[in-house]
Amino acid sequence: MFTHHHAFTQRPLLEKNTANNALLHHLLCPRHRNHRNRIFGGKVVTSQKMDEIARFISERENCDVTKQTSCGSSQWASFRKYETADEGKKFFVKLSRKDDSMFRGEKAGLEALREAGSPLMVVPKVFYAGGVPDGFRDGNSMIIMEHLNFGARGDQGEFGTALAKMHAAKIDGAEEFGFEVNNTIGETPQKNVPMTKDWETFWVESRLLPQLKMSRDNELQRLGDEVIEKRVPEMFKGLNIKPSILHGDLWSGNIGTVDGKPSIFDPAVYYGHHEADFGMSWCAGFSPAFFEAYWSVIEKDEGGFEERKIMYQLYHILNHYNMFGGGYRSQAMGMLKQLL
Repeated sequence: MFTHHHAFTQRPLLEKNTANNALLHHLLCPRHRNHRNRIFGGKVVTSQKMDEIARFISERENCDVTKQTSCGSSQWASFRKYETADEGKKFFVKLSRKDDSMFRGEKAGLEALREAGSPLMVVPKVFYAGGVPDGFRDGNSMIIMEHLNFGARGDQGEFGTALAKMHAAKIDGAEEFGFEVNNTIGETPQKNVPMTKDWETFWVESRLLPQLKMSRDNELQRLGDEVIEKRVPEMFKGLNIKPSILHGDLWSGNIGTVDGKPSIFDPAVYYGHHEADFGMSWCAGFSPAFFEAYWSVIEKDEGGFEERKIMYQLYHILNHYNMFGGGYRSQAMGMLKQLL
């Protein structure tokens, strides 16, 4: 069983001309490995001297923090674990030198997922998201959540059922597409506000267009505009799309189990078309058992599904290009031409 918390895992990188990124893709994408690898963190360092965060947790949660452990970092955050005198109570903290908007968005998303996914899906409980305590010098913002012991992927059929029931859950106030706050997809800002009643409008204006504009690539933007004008309206024709709570970044590194139950974490949450949560399926390792279980709960809209799948994947490929560059551009170009 993996005993570290989820946020160590990195998303796959595909800069094909860079040896390091080729290695990362080999390690992280489930087409090569079927479990999560912790490769960025370096060595785990345990300190007996309590920092300001340990004191913050002790006071806020009325507990006695006895050990803190530095657990490495990602491109946009660093991680620490705090253990208490109560053996079963541990906290996981992510830190950033940016402002607290990213973590406040993550907190809101995790809380929405917990409400919709319970009791079949395990989602980390969040205790705090905001600025760091006075005197702390290793970051400007943080999120504190429960530390969970994650296991491997587990039964894909169970995960498919749990995800579908989460997507199908009726949530008070979730009548429009978007989310109550903007958040991030990786380290990229993800626009969720203003919410809208029309899914096509939201997908174009809040997902595809921002990524195309961010690319600053005239050819990508030209082809993207053509797909939006000529093909996107046809993809949604005749569908009755209702807002579902979406994880938003559902790849293998953000999926696991806790005590054998399906678990998801590190989300980019919003209310959207349930099929959009398959946008990272190119690196999620979903099996036939997963889809069989999922479609047994939510009926599959066969007409145009394969085209919509490419379009939903396109958003994530564009985001990876904007974050990492390299071979993702040719993938995005190929997908746009395929849609045309």
